[in-house]
Amino acid sequence: MATKSLPKHPFGRTGHHSSQLIFGAVALDKATPAEAAQTLALLFEYGINHIDTAASYGTSEDKLKPWLKDHRDQFFLATKTGIRTYEGAKESLHRSLERMGVSSVDLIQLHYLVNPDEWTTAMSSNGALEALIEAREQGLTRFIGVTGHDVAITAMHMRSMEHFAFDSILLPYNWILMQNPTYAAGFESLLALCAERGTAVQTIKAIARGAWGANGQQGPTWYEPFTDQAAIDAAVQWVIGRPEVFLNTVGDVRLLPKVLDAAARFERRPSDEAMREAMAEGTPLFV
Repeated sequence: MATKSLPKHPFGRTGHHSSQLIFGAVALDKATPAEAAQTLALLFEYGINHIDTAASYGTSEDKLKPWLKDHRDQFFLATKTGIRTYEGAKESLHRSLERMGVSSVDLIQLHYLVNPDEWTTAMSSNGALEALIEAREQGLTRFIGVTGHDVAITAMHMRSMEHFAFDSILLPYNWILMQNPTYAAGFESLLALCAERGTAVQTIKAIARGAWGANGQQGPTWYEPFTDQAAIDAAVQWVIGRPEVFLNTVGDVRLLPKVLDAAARFERRPSDEAMREAMAEGTPLFV
């Protein structure tokens, strides 16, 4: 039973009420078996009922398998495929189902669809989208989404939504990135369209501090995260202060408890003045 239950909101038009924080299961990839067990136990402690993984997240799907055997019906389960062709995407989804030991997922997403040429391949006849629609017809998934990052993703998601009725999107959202007027304008236009169509909005990179410095990557995330609790509090609470978006959690099991704690203590969204102070050492991850 959840002891610090996070709020739940309608996940778009799917009919599912998802916890506002979605577990980003990429964090399991580099985790030891003990760390994985401790991490998955946190989901119950905080009432998280939505898991997001991907075929490309290393061992993430494999590590979920033994746990899902006993808990599959308690979670909205999402994965992703980065393959752009029909045959490749079909094989990718079937492999994900096998790796997780499940007969279906709730959501399958086209992963990191930003490149225009890849977009054309995925959306064309014999493309990945065709395979996902077929999978939905076969009961292998209930919903279809699209994900991505970089500044260009807002325009690409708009293009994707005009082409197909995606049930969810995923993209970066944090205070530092929203100081970029181009990205902020695109994000707001995209959210308005999602609200109009009942499309769920998942966000990532809430606690991104910036790119790793000259010493190279120092942790499991490809970007440098904030690690101080006060900065994480500000970053997380600024995102969830907008109830129409979901926050996919950090890909580092060591920081996950801090992110969950920040969310559990949410009272109000920090002001811009407070955010300028808290994010002073951050730099834009996407330019």
